[in-house]
Amino acid sequence: ALRTHLWWIALAVIAIALVIAFFRYGNMTLTTKASETFVRTMRNDLFAHIQRLPFSWHMKNQTGDIIQRCTSDVDTVRGFVTDQFMNVVRICILLALSLSFMISMNVKLSIVAMVTIPIIICYSLFFHRRIRDRFTECDESEGVLSTIAQENLTGVRVVRAFGREKYEKDRFEKQNNIYTNLWMKLCALLSWFWGIGDLVSLLQVMLIITLGCVLCVRGEMTAGEFIAFISYNALLTWPVRQLGRVIADMSKAGVSIDRINYIMSSEEEHDRPNAIEPNLMQDIVFDHVSFAYDDGVPVLKDVSFTIPAGSTFAILGSTSSGKSTLMYLLDRLYDIPEGCGKITIGGVDIADMKADWVRENVGMVLQEPFLFSKSIAENVGITKENIDLPEIREAARIACLDETVTSFSKGYDTFVGERGVTLSGGQKQRAAIARLIVQRTPIMVFDDSLSAVDTETDSKIRHALSENLGGSTVILISHRITTLMQAEKIVVLDKGRVAEEGTHSELISKGGLYKQIQTKGAEEVI
Repeated sequence: ALRTHLWWIALAVIAIALVIAFFRYGNMTLTTKASETFVRTMRNDLFAHIQRLPFSWHMKNQTGDIIQRCTSDVDTVRGFVTDQFMNVVRICILLALSLSFMISMNVKLSIVAMVTIPIIICYSLFFHRRIRDRFTECDESEGVLSTIAQENLTGVRVVRAFGREKYEKDRFEKQNNIYTNLWMKLCALLSWFWGIGDLVSLLQVMLIITLGCVLCVRGEMTAGEFIAFISYNALLTWPVRQLGRVIADMSKAGVSIDRINYIMSSEEEHDRPNAIEPNLMQDIVFDHVSFAYDDGVPVLKDVSFTIPAGSTFAILGSTSSGKSTLMYLLDRLYDIPEGCGKITIGGVDIADMKADWVRENVGMVLQEPFLFSKSIAENVGITKENIDLPEIREAARIACLDETVTSFSKGYDTFVGERGVTLSGGQKQRAAIARLIVQRTPIMVFDDSLSAVDTETDSKIRHALSENLGGSTVILISHRITTLMQAEKIVVLDKGRVAEEGTHSELISKGGLYKQIQTKGAEEVI
């Protein structure tokens, strides 16, 4: 009868194979989808959180290391969650089934088979901390390597200009050798870990076969039961060995989770309760402001002055006198500690305002402007949505950039490269000025942002700004007296304190520090 119905068996085998293929396909598809969704969510959350972290946090952490945490560490966690999590479920099912079948056949031999399980778990836990420590060293070393590569690629123009290619190559190779050696030490430790696991598993198989043969000779087991028991033991051996691999991968994933958690646990910027959005087209008052960075060295010492609304105000000072720090505080990139004075606009402490609101209304152009890997038009118009080319060109005209851009073969579609590497220093500064003009903020800060342009262009830009930015409060910071002398009021900083204050003519008549600077030459830095 069986022979006449073999085709039924064949159809059953085919049907089972199709069902297995269907579920395997579903498993791979759903696992991959879940994995990519998990990674996408993690990266989005990481990036969004990083965007909300204080400026001071970014100053303490290297860009390359942050990137490595958001890429390599995320992938490590993804690999563990998507691969090993399924393995844990599979291992538990196989362990339960194998042990239940083995115990039903022979309790004594089952106890012998299970003896190796706590042994493997114990030595896996022993190696767990050591693998974790080694992988931490590797991960941190990879972060340093990423930082070196990122800095070198970003500063390629400086590297080439000073002929430091060999130095940078040697520096990269040195760190790469350190990274490689750390991984080799980790691999050596893993070799011991896997080797011991294989030894214990093989000893367990040998012990089962030896004791099983003895039981068969004594008549306590049949040959069929013994063969079946060995088959079930083989099912038990693989998941137990995999359990050790899960623990090892857990060590590496734990390191990556800690590194990611360092970012996620860093405190975001927070506004005070009931923070407001007042009109910022009012007088700005620095009221006994003192400030020091994390090193504790005072940068500003009891600084007080008033910037009238709608005026052009200038700040002059030597390097490290605190000029830029004043503007960082005004833009709330740093917050003034309690008891160290305050900055008010229209009588309202900026600490009581929403940080986003302050930054939307206090525009800044830095001495070293940052341009994105986009076209000139996109860089200039990035601060405003739905902007058209005529508006971009008008801002560029005020910044004395339009004539230069139109001379390029692709005009405003010219791609500037990473950090604007394809443009000169003066062109980048003028592009940044045009970007601020597009934004038209009530308060505009130019932090030594004309240092890379010639004196004639400097004068043209200042004249265009005065004609087109009526109503905005303009703050000029420069080492050039010619850049500042037309300002309605000038403050001279010296070692973090206000040394002098007044108009150009008043300061000249005083014969103080400002007069000394002019005497040395309008282009000389004190």
